[in-house]
Amino acid sequence: MHAKTDSEVTSLSASSPTRSPRRPAYFVQSPSRDSHDGEKTATSFHSTPVLTSPMGSPPHSHSSSSRFSKINGSKRKGHAGEKQFAMIEEEGLLDDGDRRQEALPRRCYVLAFLVGFSLLFAFFSLILYAAAKPQKPKIFVKSITFEQLKVQAGQDAGGIGTDMITMNATLRMLYRNTGTFFGVHVTSSPIDLSFSQITIGSGTIKKFYQSRKSQRTVMVNVLGDKTPLYGSGSTLVPPPPPAPIPTKPKKKKGPIVIVEPPAPPAPVPMRLNFTVRSRAYVLGKLVQPKFYKRIVCLINFEHKKLSKHIPLMNNCTVTSI
Repeated sequence: MHAKTDSEVTSLSASSPTRSPRRPAYFVQSPSRDSHDGEKTATSFHSTPVLTSPMGSPPHSHSSSSRFSKINGSKRKGHAGEKQFAMIEEEGLLDDGDRRQEALPRRCYVLAFLVGFSLLFAFFSLILYAAAKPQKPKIFVKSITFEQLKVQAGQDAGGIGTDMITMNATLRMLYRNTGTFFGVHVTSSPIDLSFSQITIGSGTIKKFYQSRKSQRTVMVNVLGDKTPLYGSGSTLVPPPPPAPIPTKPKKKKGPIVIVEPPAPPAPVPMRLNFTVRSRAYVLGKLVQPKFYKRIVCLINFEHKKLSKHIPLMNNCTVTSI
């Protein structure tokens, strides 16, 4: 092949058409709505050929870049506002959680205080009860006096003829409160006086209050009115008076007759039975120690002791129940 000369090269370059440089393509991004529920951001890209200037720069490059920067700035502001709102909401939730955590311990403190106070009060009450229980009252039955005891014939409610007894007696006893820091309220069950398993008289102690470390004499009337005996009242009938001793004239001499007096009747056994109830209010109605005393007395009644004191100090049994 022949080598091309400079003239040929010049002519070829002059005859061949000049190629225009490639036009750069710019893409404009249009923002779509951002949903708060986590949806994806949709973007659309539009390719628009832009005529190049003789210097190689597009005529609208400045406007497109400024628009794109504004859109990005608005998106950044939107995201910043959302982040700020989320931070505020989170701070509010944290504050509510802190308040709940603060309120819970207060309730626990109040509950713990109530439980502790109740336990302390119960312990103090038990101490008072334990200290008061051994300080039991003391009761001494001193004597009984029969003012009247009369047996006569009569009829019961069914019209059956039998012996009827009417009696009146006074019982004396000493009540002593040994409590050092409390008083007691005292009552009793019916005081029954029985003979041959038949109640011939009854009475009761009137309610009274006995202060601490003190004592008193209690007197009770035991009464019975026309109580049927049903054949067991023969021993209660007083014996007839002894017959007078006959006198002999002085002129006549004879043996001296000694008349013995009749034998005294046997004592009539009776039984006295009752219960004395004592209650102390140490701490109001919360601490109420109770003291019950059951008393049983055996009485040997004799007609010659009518209207006289019959001692019972050694004939009574006092039992705590």
